[in-house]
Amino acid sequence: MYVNTAVMTISVLASSAGVGVETVRYYQRYGLMQEPAKPASGYRHYTALDLQRLLFIRRAKNLGFSLKDILALLALDGGSNCQLTRNLAAVRLSEVETRMKDLQLLASRLESIVLSCDQNISAGIDECPAIDSMVRETTVN
Repeated sequence: MYVNTAVMTISVLASSAGVGVETVRYYQRYGLMQEPAKPASGYRHYTALDLQRLLFIRRAKNLGFSLKDILALLALDGGSNCQLTRNLAAVRLSEVETRMKDLQLLASRLESIVLSCDQNISAGIDECPAIDSMVRETTVN
């Protein structure tokens, strides 16, 4: 949800970006976002640029970038260093590909356990070979 107003409170900012107020405050403490000066009215005012920055942080987190990496990306001031952006993205891509391979292996092992259990259930065998199989894998690895 995007609120097109000149200024907004922290709660409107957070809601517009789909995060909590404490998340915004955490990002401020971490240095990802500036905390606006507090006017006499008592409410800090955030702008559309603050919302844009918060949405960028949220999207980068969803892509798996660490807060440290996001801080580095934001320091590029509008993406003026494509090589650094590329390097950070390449590292993240490599991590994702490794996780995908690990998940595929896990899925294969679980599929084998399900098949083994299905065979025993169909045969009316009450013992579960999956437990023995997992114990053997643990002692081998």
